[in-house]
Amino acid sequence: MPPADNRVSAGGPKSLFAAVPGARLRYIDTGGAGDPVVLLHANTGAVEAWEPQIGPFAAAGHRVIAFDRRGWGASLADPATGAQPGSIAGDLDALADVLRLETFHLVGVAGGGFAALDYAAWKPSRLRSLVAAATSAQLAEKEIDAFRLRIEFEGFRKLPPHHREIGASYRGGNPAGVARWMEIDHHAQQEGAPAQPLRTPNTYAKLATIRTPTLVVAGCSDAVSPPSMMRLWAAKIPGAEFALVPEAGHAVSWEQPEAFNALVLGFLARH
Repeated sequence: MPPADNRVSAGGPKSLFAAVPGARLRYIDTGGAGDPVVLLHANTGAVEAWEPQIGPFAAAGHRVIAFDRRGWGASLADPATGAQPGSIAGDLDALADVLRLETFHLVGVAGGGFAALDYAAWKPSRLRSLVAAATSAQLAEKEIDAFRLRIEFEGFRKLPPHHREIGASYRGGNPAGVARWMEIDHHAQQEGAPAQPLRTPNTYAKLATIRTPTLVVAGCSDAVSPPSMMRLWAAKIPGAEFALVPEAGHAVSWEQPEAFNALVLGFLARH
């Protein structure tokens, strides 16, 4: 279990804990009266993965909230209080209840994007806007499955996470940033913790029901969810905007935070 004392708490908001059905979630909350923005981390991350966003988003006037998903970081499953493994969307909604968030902006990257789309289709009245970045959307669609088979070479899924998810430009040019990303990933998912399923499968038909203002962000050098794959499902969300971040791999918000933050904050300002 990684320690609760970490770089996020050392340089900004402290770690807090909330009891929700089936779990004790660790989260950070910058507070304030600004519009809330909830951040959903990737499968290779935890709250610390949002270090490049927490300060800038708060400085832009937002109340920034991020939590470790159940079985990740310092969030613990609690079978005595609810069913296991639950869903990320369910835990998010329960945390929003605890924090008394009537409406909020939702930003999900990679695996967090799966859950963000799942939540948007389930609780549209609670969302002011939606951002899904660097994600295949975990779609149950043959078109996406076939695309993935065409781009993944043998052994791709067995590559070390930083080779699979971080773009070559960043790996070559920012060794300190890569080392920090690897440190966060190393302490991300708890050993033996099961991945939480979606509430319902993500499909094209499900995405077509989303009416929340949506921004889809792709990294131009993403080997896991390349822009052309993401365009397939983004086109199913009515009115969705699509943006590209140059020289960014799958870890788009970590590799190119200035470009990513500018895109997201500009979108939030319009909603």
